[in-house]
Amino acid sequence: MRNLKLLKSLRSSELQGPGSPQCFCVRADTGSLLVASHYSITEYDPRTGQVVSEASLTAEGFLPEDGSGEVVGLQDLAELESACLATAGGDVVLFNFNTCKLECVGSVDSGLTSMSWSPDEELVILTTGQETIIMMTKDFEPITEVGIHQDDFGEGKFITVGWGKKETQFHGSEGKQAAQRKVQEVQPAEAWDDRRPRVTWRGDGQLFAVSAVCPQTGARKVRVWNREGVLQATSEPINGLEQALCWKPSGSLIASTQRHPNKHSVVFMEKNGLLHGDFTLPFSKDQAKVKDLLWNSDSTCLAVWLEDMTAGEDKQVNTYIQLWVVGNYHWYLKQTLDFGRDSQKAPVCVSWDPEHPLSLHVVTRSWTSITYEWGWTTERSPGVDATDNANVAVIDGDKILVTTFRQCVVPPPMCSFELQLTSPVNQVTFLCQPQRTNQLAALTSDGQISVYSQDSGEESNKTANGFRKASRPLTLQKTFRVTVHHEEPLALRQLLWLKDELFVGVSSGLLPTSSTLLMLRPAQDADDTLTVRSEVEVDGVVVSMVHCSQRGTVALQLEDGQLRRLVWDTPVPSVEDWRDASGCSINFPVPCVLTALCSISGEENLLGLTERSHLYAGDTELASNISSFAICNDFLLITTHSHTCRCLQLSTLSVKGLQAALASDGVQNDETVRRVERGSRIVTVVPQDTRVILQMPRGNLETVHHRALLLAQLRKWLDSLRFRDAFESMRKLRINLNFIYDHNPKAFLENIETFITQLNSINHVNLFLTELKEEDTTSSMYPRPESSPVQTPAVSGQKKVDVVCDALRRAMESMGPNKFFLSILTAHVKKTVPELETALQKVHELRVNPHVAPGAVSAEEALKYLLFLVNVNDLYEHSLGTYDFDLVLMVAEKSQKDPKEYLPFLNMLKSLEPHYQRYTIDKHLKRYRKALHHLSKCGEEHFPETLQLVKEQKLYSEALRLYTADSAHYKALSCAYAEHLMEQQQAEQAGLLLWRCGELASALQAFTSSSSWRNAICVAQQIPLPPDQLALLARDLAEKLTEQRRYSEAALLLDQYAKDCEEAILALITGAVWEEALRLIYMHNRQDITETNLKPALLEGVSTQTAFLEAQGATFTRHRTRLAVVREQKEKARLDMLDEDGPDCPDAELYSEASSVMTGSKYSHSNSRISSRSSKNRRKAERKKLSLKEGSPMEDRALMCALGDIITMVDKMREEVHNLMKALVLFQFDKQAEKLQQTYEEALQMMEAAVPEVWPESLQNNQAPLTGPNSTANSIMASFQQQQRPAAPQQATEVLMPPKMRNGVKWKLTVLT
Repeated sequence: MRNLKLLKSLRSSELQGPGSPQCFCVRADTGSLLVASHYSITEYDPRTGQVVSEASLTAEGFLPEDGSGEVVGLQDLAELESACLATAGGDVVLFNFNTCKLECVGSVDSGLTSMSWSPDEELVILTTGQETIIMMTKDFEPITEVGIHQDDFGEGKFITVGWGKKETQFHGSEGKQAAQRKVQEVQPAEAWDDRRPRVTWRGDGQLFAVSAVCPQTGARKVRVWNREGVLQATSEPINGLEQALCWKPSGSLIASTQRHPNKHSVVFMEKNGLLHGDFTLPFSKDQAKVKDLLWNSDSTCLAVWLEDMTAGEDKQVNTYIQLWVVGNYHWYLKQTLDFGRDSQKAPVCVSWDPEHPLSLHVVTRSWTSITYEWGWTTERSPGVDATDNANVAVIDGDKILVTTFRQCVVPPPMCSFELQLTSPVNQVTFLCQPQRTNQLAALTSDGQISVYSQDSGEESNKTANGFRKASRPLTLQKTFRVTVHHEEPLALRQLLWLKDELFVGVSSGLLPTSSTLLMLRPAQDADDTLTVRSEVEVDGVVVSMVHCSQRGTVALQLEDGQLRRLVWDTPVPSVEDWRDASGCSINFPVPCVLTALCSISGEENLLGLTERSHLYAGDTELASNISSFAICNDFLLITTHSHTCRCLQLSTLSVKGLQAALASDGVQNDETVRRVERGSRIVTVVPQDTRVILQMPRGNLETVHHRALLLAQLRKWLDSLRFRDAFESMRKLRINLNFIYDHNPKAFLENIETFITQLNSINHVNLFLTELKEEDTTSSMYPRPESSPVQTPAVSGQKKVDVVCDALRRAMESMGPNKFFLSILTAHVKKTVPELETALQKVHELRVNPHVAPGAVSAEEALKYLLFLVNVNDLYEHSLGTYDFDLVLMVAEKSQKDPKEYLPFLNMLKSLEPHYQRYTIDKHLKRYRKALHHLSKCGEEHFPETLQLVKEQKLYSEALRLYTADSAHYKALSCAYAEHLMEQQQAEQAGLLLWRCGELASALQAFTSSSSWRNAICVAQQIPLPPDQLALLARDLAEKLTEQRRYSEAALLLDQYAKDCEEAILALITGAVWEEALRLIYMHNRQDITETNLKPALLEGVSTQTAFLEAQGATFTRHRTRLAVVREQKEKARLDMLDEDGPDCPDAELYSEASSVMTGSKYSHSNSRISSRSSKNRRKAERKKLSLKEGSPMEDRALMCALGDIITMVDKMREEVHNLMKALVLFQFDKQAEKLQQTYEEALQMMEAAVPEVWPESLQNNQAPLTGPNSTANSIMASFQQQQRPAAPQQATEVLMPPKMRNGVKWKLTVLT
């Protein structure tokens, strides 16, 4: 739905010469024109108006001096730095650009009728006067010569397999008479046909086609040849085929023209010569003749050069050039150049530029050269409010196809309505005034401006047959005649309709490098004429002009990318530089073909898109892969070559932020990005809406609701409490309905009645309730914009679903419980813990007391709805749990259950006693706690069943609460519970239960087995046990305590209850409880034990502790030495890697002190399976990795771990050594005590001194990023990557930290110092 908009035109009339131009071509490397006339060849630069080089063709004898000669072909040969031309006399001449000399490279006696070079300039085709084709190389060496007219069809001849005769085949709508129809004879070519062959090449240079007049029929026929000069195909007989011929560069079709009995068409042929499509020219049968057809270089535009068949009263004919474009299989006439009847202004040569696809060169008979350069544009209405219909106008000859996308999306070539004009349209512009942006004006090829607007009269919105009018067509209000002097077509370009009667246009300036802005207003003496009220000269060629309807700004772009601002709302309009807020001049680095004004963070900016897909905001490049963009309200929408559509809010972004956003690919759930079809372009965006219209490469349209636009619109609606609009849009576009609540929970709950009233639909409320989830969609699916405040939950500590369901239920019960009965049921059922019993009870109440209001819901309908929400088996069981058999029957009848399944069971339940009945139901439903509660009320005879249920379901605590402590049932349950605890290895708790219920013997056994000696002694004395049995119990308990190394408690039992002081003292000596052993020795006057047991134990303790400390010290020293060696090896490996790979080696930082990588290690650090193991196995696996084996990958960590364990173990000996030394001093073992104190002190000092070496500060702080003046890029990156890795296990972290030593504990004896 794009139009061609004239960007600039360059007219040059400085070149003059004898005769008139005959052929011309464009030099691709310099852009100058090569013009051949009857007398000479000239190289001319139209930008400067200077002749670059020139040579006479008559002086060298290539053309006759009387001007009767003719040049039949001209080609620029960039590789040879020459131009090749062919004359009708048969000469092939090279014109050297450097020497300006002419050289004849060949001659044909019969003369030449045409010359055509292949696109790669490797071959040249010459057609001779003898109707032959000569193929030559670029060095003019002949390859072959064949006749143009061949009797054979060619190598691509169709094969007939003989499937029936023509008379027996199906002929479709033509009927059987088509079989008997005689083939009409082909009519000869028209009289005006010059009878010369036409040659055209395919874009890849593999095939060429020749159109020539057949000697037998006198009609033109097209033949296709390959690169070797072998005939491939001959066209079918085509009646009325004309001389124009041009092969589409993309290679698909060959264009020509055909005159039908009732129309004049451009027809297309395939390479096999068969017709394939056409379109009709807007002329009657004998009105015009086509002089030539020209495809542009990218095959997007077909130029048709026409001339009237009959001359006017002044004996002159009119000449036209039309530009046609195809889209969605429809050909649009986009531009019409009317050169008038002056023969001197009529073009004699027309050619597309080989480098710029939309640049057309024309040379007139009077040697005037005109260069037109167009660009693609989409003419869309510029409104930003809801009154704008999002109109898009498409030019199609003398019609404007208008589509109002706000009302309907009509695929091209159809439209909402057509505007029929009297002349072909060249430009369309919409009114830039707010509230009136639907009005448009059209500039036609005859220089008139037609204004269209909507009819203000009150008309019915319905047609006579009852259909509603989706959109009202525009009506013609006025037609202005523009009084602008022009020497060539399209003198007025870049038309803008600023105000009601103010137009701004651009025309060529006094100099080729300047432009003139024309302010057009109606003449005072004639309302139908637009006159130039003021002119503004611009130093530069204006190629685009855009207007911002919000601020009224008009921006101009010059051909070199410079930007200007037009100050038009003053008595004297002026042009000034475009400046930013700081006053600096802003320009585009390169010219842009599409521009638009927008506001970024409150500052006005000009966006531009170049031919090479670069998007600029002023002089800042935003992105380099943009295919189209559009500004709508506060949003920038773009499509990219990576097949995405981005939507960014301009008010929340700066230019740098916009640049960063476009550089990123978008994160998950990024609402600014969505995928689109390959090659999609933005047609328009409906203002104050969510619709974006995209056009695909083949021409069809797609409407997308971009997530960013949609969410922004939803947020506006929800903030203004327009819940219905938001709900309808979300339901249609599949947005999660939780967003209604999550956007602003507090506002939703405060206006919940408004929400229900606006929805006004039970189904919609139910739909909202059923979609509720605990997930906060504003933090997951639809993240909030960074600028918006974060909403806190309305009710903290409660689940969202429960809060919303309860609030809606309360509101609906107050507004009308009958009307919203189904929604109230939904609110009960959708809670996190469904309230099915409550819902069923309400259905049962409705069945008992049905509502009589009109439209009220019946109990059957309500139950059927519940069955839709809840599984029927779950609902049946919950109804059974209400103990209401009427309700159960009601649910069962609505389900698919067989009555034989549930009726016997229900009848059995009805026959039971009420409490036992409820017990049976609860047990069936596996509600065992409720079952126990009901069973406990069923009497004595059911207690065994109660006890069995308690044991099976382990409901001991619940059962004990149901009986009094003095009852026999309580005692039986306690014994059962104690038995269960004994099985669970909880004998002490079992003993407590047995003790309090009077089972002393069993309690004593339980306490004894759990070594709870105090409780056991108490129970034994409560029984009471005889003294001998009590002593025996004490010895048993002491033996168990000794096994558990509880020597002090064992000694207490032996001394006080077993009355065996000697065993008690020996137990204390074994446990190294020296002071308590001395107390008992002197209390029982057993000093003999001092000599026999105590002193030897002290000396043995000294030797044991000393040997242990020496062994630990040796192990510590060995590990410490090995750790230094390991670290030295790692540092050496790191330095070697730096020497080999240089200072930028990315792996050098891996060999740091904190690393556990060893050079040449065959082990890998990662173990993905560990993550799935249990924590116990994970710790075991971590320990296994810390191996002390030399060369293991984590040997350094293992050594540090072992050293830390030794320090911790030795540090814990402070109290034990202190007590031992006190006992030694008491018995005058001073030397042994001094040696022990010295050994222990040396061990502690050695370990404390080694801590800084084993755990250096750099190792402890290795988690901080390594930055600073001495850091490299690789070291900083490695440190940050280390930070981003998963957290290390706790054990690995503890290894890096030194153990804490308890230096505050006083253990030394002063008497030994």
